[in-house]
Amino acid sequence: MSLLLALGLLAARAPAGAADAPPEPPDYRLDGYRTPTPATLAGAKVLETAAAAEVWRAGGAAFIDVLPRPPRPAGLPEGTLWRDAPHASIPGAIWLPNVGFGALNPDTEAYFRAGLQAASRGDVNTPLVIFCQRQCWMSWNAAKRALEYGYRDVAWFPEGTDGWAEADLPLVPVTPRP
Repeated sequence: MSLLLALGLLAARAPAGAADAPPEPPDYRLDGYRTPTPATLAGAKVLETAAAAEVWRAGGAAFIDVLPRPPRPAGLPEGTLWRDAPHASIPGAIWLPNVGFGALNPDTEAYFRAGLQAASRGDVNTPLVIFCQRQCWMSWNAAKRALEYGYRDVAWFPEGTDGWAEADLPLVPVTPRP
């Protein structure tokens, strides 16, 4: 039985803000990633913050953060030291940056597949909770892609680290999975 089902998190009602949400598109979002997201994702559970926190506390689910990594600023002189801004995420989450774009190059797709494989220990039945920030299509795209890869227990957490922080839940510094 699914961890999410066991915890009773398959709510029949629509998530908060569903009336204002755009309709679910048939394919990946290719641009405008920081805009309102749908209230649904066919084949996935949609978790509000309290439900995501319950899953996190119960353990057993792999939390996957897909916030993109900021690109190196254009025009920096060669040899200039540049460091990413620190990123805080849900404790225990695996950060797989840049895997939520609508179109992935083969290297990024292989990176995402390898990250999911590691997070799930090769078991497509492992519960996955995929998130980014509020109103970020990156997590929607990544959760949709995980479903297409054959993962069977995918949850999308659209409030992401914004909702987590607002609920006064812990965040910790993370680095991208190599």
